[in-house]
Amino acid sequence: MAVDSTISSPLGPPACEKDAKALQFIEEMTKNADLVQAKVLEQILSRNAETEYLSKFDLKNATDRETYKSKVPVVNYEDLQPYIQRIANGDRSPILSSHPISEFLTSSGTSAGERKLMPTIAEEWDRRQKLYSLLMPVMNLYVPNLNKGKGLYFLFIKAETQTPSGLVARPVLTSYYKSSQFRTRPYDPHNVYTSPDETILCANSFQSMYSQMLCGLIMRLEVLRMGAVFASGLVRAVKFLQLNWRQLAHDIATGTLNSEISDPSVRECIAEILKPDPELAQFITDQCSGENWEGIIVRIWPNTKYLDVIVTGAMAQYIPTLDYYSNELPKYCTMYASSECYFGLNLKPVCMPSEVSYTIMPNMGYFEFLPHDDQSVSRDSPPRLLDLAELVVGKEYELVISTYAGLCRYRVGDILRVTGFYNSAPQFKFLRRKNVLLSIDADKTNEEELQNAIDNASVLLREFNTSIVEYTSFSDTKTIPGHYVIYWELLAKDSANSPTHEVLDQCCLAMEESFNTVYRQGRVADNSIGPLEIRVVKNGTFEELMDYAISRGASINQYKVPRCVSFTPIMELLDSRVISTHFSPAAPKWTPERRR
Repeated sequence: MAVDSTISSPLGPPACEKDAKALQFIEEMTKNADLVQAKVLEQILSRNAETEYLSKFDLKNATDRETYKSKVPVVNYEDLQPYIQRIANGDRSPILSSHPISEFLTSSGTSAGERKLMPTIAEEWDRRQKLYSLLMPVMNLYVPNLNKGKGLYFLFIKAETQTPSGLVARPVLTSYYKSSQFRTRPYDPHNVYTSPDETILCANSFQSMYSQMLCGLIMRLEVLRMGAVFASGLVRAVKFLQLNWRQLAHDIATGTLNSEISDPSVRECIAEILKPDPELAQFITDQCSGENWEGIIVRIWPNTKYLDVIVTGAMAQYIPTLDYYSNELPKYCTMYASSECYFGLNLKPVCMPSEVSYTIMPNMGYFEFLPHDDQSVSRDSPPRLLDLAELVVGKEYELVISTYAGLCRYRVGDILRVTGFYNSAPQFKFLRRKNVLLSIDADKTNEEELQNAIDNASVLLREFNTSIVEYTSFSDTKTIPGHYVIYWELLAKDSANSPTHEVLDQCCLAMEESFNTVYRQGRVADNSIGPLEIRVVKNGTFEELMDYAISRGASINQYKVPRCVSFTPIMELLDSRVISTHFSPAAPKWTPERRR
């Protein structure tokens, strides 16, 4: 479609009139960010004024920011959990939201080892779909002619559970892919996938990955961009190809689909795509049969212009692996979102991963910012939270949100640094999830959870009169899938009765059994996390570690063993002292049971 020559945008020339409207919407929202925020809060408080939660703060129908901040406290999940649990148990009264709760979105964060349940309402998907609709108009400013081909995106649904109320609880992207907004989305030539919806909506992870990879191989010359939600997902897709290329090539050569793919809807849609192509099958065999997989992405999909994956925060650890597989194709991060709320998008996606900044879209919810100093919020003297317009470039903040679905002044736990402003809307670099030590995929393990797992595993050592002197850890993403590595220094009081290799293997499993349900699902159902590894180091290793830290300026009086390490010299020191390695001999227990 030709673009009206009178239509323009400060962001750049739009690719089509639909894009022009999207870019204009971004301008309107960001130019009036503070006014939009005031209106959003007014709408949230007006509609939810009679809810049980807000009623107890005696707002007297006030909808202004000053009253709201002075009367409604900043909270975390544990504060809201009793209310959320009542909704999950079937209480249909207006507890948090005046609109009916339509489902729960399960957060990757956990509480007492279980996924957090985030209540949502039906209309929220219209708001989130609006943000999705802005992504390609922005990308089209930087990468032309994406309407000339397709995107190979590895997208999956995950296990869902049902609460006693009958409301479903599932990850936010599973909810989105099953929503009418996704399934009946209008055709957009700039945003066509190689994967039919049936392959994305297949609940079996192997069948879903296999069929999506097969479609991507068949349409390899049409692929202009490749992606997954997280960088770890794209790395896993390449590993899947390494393990399954022979069967995939066989299917393509013969035009018959692997009998392991049993989902009827998947078989039906693949039947329309898969035709015998011995030449393509031989090409795939030639590319995949060798040991060198460097640049495999651009060798098989030569027209790929960029990778669309999240490589910020914990996902930055996958950049070297993606560079190896793709010959350093550009990696673009497009949006910033969570189960609690969708926040914003990257208005300059063509940048280095270290330079990614997200612009907050002020219509998505009401946002406040807690200046970050690693101190917890005091209930006796709560801090003053800042609005969008009050933020300072270069400063770090913890994000606090209020949503249409009823979350009020809720601490998300994300730590952000302000990098600038677009019009009057702040732009942020995502730094990290607060208190997270280890993360491979969607899992987030904090120090308390790690310590609890160590404590549970140490019970197995008691009969051998052995204790754990010190420990530290790191997320090893050189393996595919990545896995947790724990370094242990042990003290055996009776060397003749020290723990056997098998017992230390069981310690690995005991730790995994102690981790939260997100970790265990990644191990069991999603195959996104590998078996946990314990590396036992020589006695005295952690004293050497302290000596090294002190030699670099650390105070001997204030030194504490880091519970997670990533600095190369420290890793090399630890690895040079390893005397035995142990892996979990089985997967931990996990089932998508009904929520109680």
